[in-house]
Amino acid sequence: MSDLYISIAVTSFFVSALLVYLVRSALVGRVRHARTEADGGSVFVNKTTMEMVYWIIDPMISFIAALRITPNMVTLGSLIPAAGAGVAIGCGWFGLGATLAVLAAFGDIIDGLLARKMGLSSDAGELVDAAVDRYSEMFFFGGLVYYYRDHDQVLFIVLAAIIGSFMVSYTTAKAEAMGVPAPRGAMRRGERGAYLMTGAAFTPLASALFARSPSLALREVPILLALSIVAVVANISVVQRLLAIATLLREREAAKRSASPFDDEAMATKPDVPVGMV
Repeated sequence: MSDLYISIAVTSFFVSALLVYLVRSALVGRVRHARTEADGGSVFVNKTTMEMVYWIIDPMISFIAALRITPNMVTLGSLIPAAGAGVAIGCGWFGLGATLAVLAAFGDIIDGLLARKMGLSSDAGELVDAAVDRYSEMFFFGGLVYYYRDHDQVLFIVLAAIIGSFMVSYTTAKAEAMGVPAPRGAMRRGERGAYLMTGAAFTPLASALFARSPSLALREVPILLALSIVAVVANISVVQRLLAIATLLREREAAKRSASPFDDEAMATKPDVPVGMV
């Protein structure tokens, strides 16, 4: 029952925050933020929700900076609630797991804002942040794998979501490594997290509502729906991303060939020269 209370608390907080932000936006105007403007939101997670999160977090940044807490401390510290979220999910405490995952996600947002405010942005910091992001996501998925280990059909959906999530991140990293713009697409890490945390947060409510139902799918429909969306959309996004990257690479190769046709022709017609005459 305590997990249900935690679920009610965290969902009530976000619903209330969203309503307050919408009223504030209507009366004063939206809260513009560089990251939300650059990101632009997506079909599945809109810009209003992102603006609300930054609106909540922004007042904390100056306070944290005044405490001499460094961005790396925040980044590494977010691993603690992230690991706790995985353990909680694995034990079936979805409300607690969602709350801890939200705390970890806040830490992930705060570290970047704090780094820019303190002038401590660096490639090394981004490396640490990226590694912690991967661990945090895998902690959550690991909890789901453990919890659904005896439910083959659900486990298949979890594994499909893991594969799609990994490949979305991989295609972005591969595009950057090959020097082409990374396709934006759907189901980036923040979007995946939003779906999974929301699904987990509402699961105790569904379990209480359908407590007498023998159907697992009905009792845990929020998290199962979230997993299904992530699994399907992420893997579709992977295919779209790979096709987009392949197109960009072909265009780059064609541009290189068209830029130096005479060099290729000269190499093809150049007579062989004996080694001793070189």
